Amino acid sequence: MFKTLFNAWKVPELRKKILYTLLLLAIFRFGCVVTAPGIYVENLQLIMNHNTNSIMNTVDIITGGAFSSFSIFALSISPYITASIILQLLTFAIPALEEISKEGENGRKRISQYTRYTAVVLAAIEAFGIYMMYRGTGFHFINAPLTPLVFILSLTCGSTLLMWVAEQLSSKGIGNGTSLLIFAGIISRLPEAAKYLYDVALDKGVVGVLIALGVIIGAILLIAGVVWVTEAERRIPVQYAKRVVGRKMYGGQSTHIPMKLSMAGVMPVIFAMSFMQLPAMIMQLINHDIATSTGFVAGLYKVFAFTSLQTTGLWNAETSTFNWDVLGFGLLHMLIYVLLIVGFTFFYTLFMAFNPTEVSNNLKKNGGFIPGIRSGKPTSDYLESVLTSITTFGSVFLAIIAVLPILAQFAGLQISFGGTAILIVVGVALESVKQLESQMLTRHYKGFLD
Repeated sequence: MFKTLFNAWKVPELRKKILYTLLLLAIFRFGCVVTAPGIYVENLQLIMNHNTNSIMNTVDIITGGAFSSFSIFALSISPYITASIILQLLTFAIPALEEISKEGENGRKRISQYTRYTAVVLAAIEAFGIYMMYRGTGFHFINAPLTPLVFILSLTCGSTLLMWVAEQLSSKGIGNGTSLLIFAGIISRLPEAAKYLYDVALDKGVVGVLIALGVIIGAILLIAGVVWVTEAERRIPVQYAKRVVGRKMYGGQSTHIPMKLSMAGVMPVIFAMSFMQLPAMIMQLINHDIATSTGFVAGLYKVFAFTSLQTTGLWNAETSTFNWDVLGFGLLHMLIYVLLIVGFTFFYTLFMAFNPTEVSNNLKKNGGFIPGIRSGKPTSDYLESVLTSITTFGSVFLAIIAVLPILAQFAGLQISFGGTAILIVVGVALESVKQLESQMLTRHYKGFLD
């Protein structure tokens, strides 16, 4: 990876893209420490310490600390991600949107425009909800007539600016803009995670040191596993029939169709995280004391917000009792989280990453075939069966990695930089390096042809 970055730095055009990417990420990190107008900064830390067991702590990890500091980027890129999911689902549910999506480049631009409008509306709604929630908890905003409007507009504009930054990163930078912003937010919390392990090692003595070493070794193994699955692929052999055109013979060569185990990358995990956070945020906006309430709705909230609420583990040392409610809420949380990851993996792979019917038709048009498989529908069915098998393995792997921090919480460990964060960080890093390599290869061939 470092060799690729070193070689890319030598190419003037790629060097400009790398610097442009770093500049936009620096703007993102600078905005994360700029407090939104209308807030008493002196009271900010007090209210955040009071809400340490809030679903907002989970959001704070993704935003890179922007939410806990009430910055102009407190909403981060989440409204844009949610809007993208909504538009993708509506595209398959509403015939008019489906027709627009099939209009080629023009259709994609219109869908992207609808996504932006939806993201702005969602950002305004979330900003209003945040203002009402913290006002209800006793947080003192500056007493001025325009304070609510200015606060809501600042958060909305901040999220809109990040949406623009993400699109600029995707088009003019290196890598996927949305993923890079989440990547930068998670990486910024790495020192805090290291400090937590250091504190555990100091507080618990030899046992704490062993726990810290175990977490570090586990993280290294997780990174190795994520890299292996991300790079692994199933190669389907393809043979092209020989054709005689005039006096020349074409075809006859053998090749393969690379089908990766994880075609969807980290997007299913990001989508699942957004879906898990949204219900809990809405319920907390409606009822500020829901975390300490009882009843069905409060139980549902604890299921969705489990990773932010639970700190005691399965065994309560103070009362010497087993926390059955922790086990129940945790298992339900994991079940919903796993189903969302698996569902989004299949959805993203089948509808956006790989179309077996289209690949089969292209093979048939170019005289290609899979040895032992007839062209047409049999080839499509075969590719679909292979795709289902490898996607099942990939989705289960993603789900297992993502729920590891929840299993750690059963032991009373609060590891924010867990499996999900490692999936996102490693996946985004590999994707960005691959883009650099492909652009370097393109320029190499261009120079060769010139």
